Amino acid sequence: MISHDPATRLFHIRTASMSYVFRAGDYLQNLYWGKALAAEDLADLPEASFHSSFDYDTLLEREEYGCWTGRSYSEPCLAIASERGRHLAMRFAGHEISEEREGIQTLKIFLSGNEGAISVTLGYEVHAAYDIVSRSATVTNQGVPVTLENVNSAALHLPELSHYSLRYLTGKWAGEFQMTDMPVETGAFTMQSKRGITGPHFNPCFALSEAATEREGEVWFGLLAYSGNWKITVEKTIFNNVKVVGGVNDFDFAYPLGQGESFTTPAFLFGYAEAGFGSMSRKLHRFERDRVLAASAKPRRILYNSWEATAFSVDVREQKKLADKAAKMGVELFVVDDGWFGERHSDKAGLGDWHANREKFPNGLGELIAHVNGLGMDFGIWVEPEAVNPDSELYRKHPDWIYRFDGSEPLQLRNQYVLNITKPPVRRYILEMLHSLLRSGNIRFLKWDMNRSISDLGEGGGTKDRRLWVEHVHALYEIWSELRRDHPDVELETCAGGGGRIDLGILRYAAQCWPSDNTDPFDRLFIQHGFTQFYAPQIMMCWVTDTPSGAGKANRSIAYKFHSAMCGGLGIGADINRLSPEEAAEYKRHILQYKEIRETILHGDLFRLRPPGESGLTAVEYVGPSGDEIVVLAFLHAQQYGDSCPRLKLQGLSENARYELAGDGKRYHGSTLMHYGLPIELKGDFDSALFVLRRTER
Repeated sequence: MISHDPATRLFHIRTASMSYVFRAGDYLQNLYWGKALAAEDLADLPEASFHSSFDYDTLLEREEYGCWTGRSYSEPCLAIASERGRHLAMRFAGHEISEEREGIQTLKIFLSGNEGAISVTLGYEVHAAYDIVSRSATVTNQGVPVTLENVNSAALHLPELSHYSLRYLTGKWAGEFQMTDMPVETGAFTMQSKRGITGPHFNPCFALSEAATEREGEVWFGLLAYSGNWKITVEKTIFNNVKVVGGVNDFDFAYPLGQGESFTTPAFLFGYAEAGFGSMSRKLHRFERDRVLAASAKPRRILYNSWEATAFSVDVREQKKLADKAAKMGVELFVVDDGWFGERHSDKAGLGDWHANREKFPNGLGELIAHVNGLGMDFGIWVEPEAVNPDSELYRKHPDWIYRFDGSEPLQLRNQYVLNITKPPVRRYILEMLHSLLRSGNIRFLKWDMNRSISDLGEGGGTKDRRLWVEHVHALYEIWSELRRDHPDVELETCAGGGGRIDLGILRYAAQCWPSDNTDPFDRLFIQHGFTQFYAPQIMMCWVTDTPSGAGKANRSIAYKFHSAMCGGLGIGADINRLSPEEAAEYKRHILQYKEIRETILHGDLFRLRPPGESGLTAVEYVGPSGDEIVVLAFLHAQQYGDSCPRLKLQGLSENARYELAGDGKRYHGSTLMHYGLPIELKGDFDSALFVLRRTER
């Protein structure tokens, strides 16, 4: 619910358990964000606070959308430059509140400055049932040409507490989504990407708390829905004002606005949870399932990807054999990876030539697609449309289609360049190629990869080059949007050298994502633990592969690999040609078991019972949408002689209900399972177990 009191000039955004309050005076002043309260009691809060001539108004640090004026010294949301200077004094010019529709209500705040030449519309989209609000800003120029030098989506101000701790996700290739906690000290801490993609080194999300745990304590959190260069800054001033500013990165950024032109920022979503990080995650997971992924809410299919079996040596005969074996195991989606097109026999050639190799597929892809469909499976295929090898028909024909700085040789990474998809001919080529590919046969899945950071971002020099970072993302969204519109039965997976492009911007179009190229089942527990802090298990693809064979690590059992991969969307990437009949039968048993519990894992509530790294035992629990089925996955990493496994205290059950443990028929009261615990018997290093309980009495 959104309310405005003209007498006190207070705006109050109220959700299920959160209040967000600001005041429209000489400027928009944020007053409160946290547990729900009566906003009218905040009307008497001071509008200014003088400390000294050096800090004439410390409450300017709590400006709702601060513009650079030369008078405020904290991180601004907006800065411009024009022939008339850089000063930008914005004033409140009105508001508009919509009626609630389908659980969403919106507030627009209108700001005007520079004698009406510049206007800013602040948008607040309120999802009250989820305790989540989405903010964005639209800057419009009605005067002389200006250049946006910095344009953020929002500033979020925290209540005044004695101290805060920041939780964020960091990492690198093969080690993405590592959860990190650090104290917030006086100063500014910045998370960002300058690589043209979301990036593996930071993910655009944050959580702040005073002393929260998984189950207790207040948490303030946010995510930026953007897939390009981004920046989130957490700033604490000496006056104990803590704020978070997020939006498009101002690194190498300049965006010209002519008269009548506008720029809209990506959405910055934020929310509040009062029962720890677990509560935060479940709010986000429900929101993502219902609001972000609604258009691609099909059941997640168990897929097989042939990369580890064949690498670049793809041919129709071998793929058919793999498909036969995958189908017998119960696989539902067969995906051909890199190597099917052009002269693609290694990563040194062929990228950009998106036609089936005639030696590998003499009759085109249709022969394999028909075979896969005849086995009862859908067919999917790998593409990397944003890149091109120098050794390709496409590059030889269009060397001017790549990003390059004038006067210098562009950088080759992984033997490839990045296509300038902001150019209409390039964009048309990619779309026509993808339309043609998808219409050539019954293809139901695209694994869209991007195996390098963007570099040499230029096409002519000057300010125009500095807007290409944003325009590349807009062009990408345009392509994905058209694909979703014209091919509604085709699902897209976002992948960028592992987890390099995962955010709520691209997830408006993608059905699922690839969190990491590291498929070691033990390493994945850490990656999955960080990932699920902010993103739903339904989005996260987890594969059973041959890793860690040859990686200098101890072998993991098939059961351990499957249990780790069952924590999200299940996929198979192992070379199934190598499996013995007994091993193939074990694969089939695990796949069948996953199908029986898939709904609970992908659409239920996740409870992280024991995080990896704190002890030798890790465990996660999923409570199904109806509450009738509970799935527990437990992993013992190492065991010392004489040690026994502790009981697992479950969460989210009904105290007085009774639950039957599948397999042995033993029944427990919910209160016993939550307060005394579920007994488990794991022994030795890298042991694991799956438990399924079903409610029998309410």
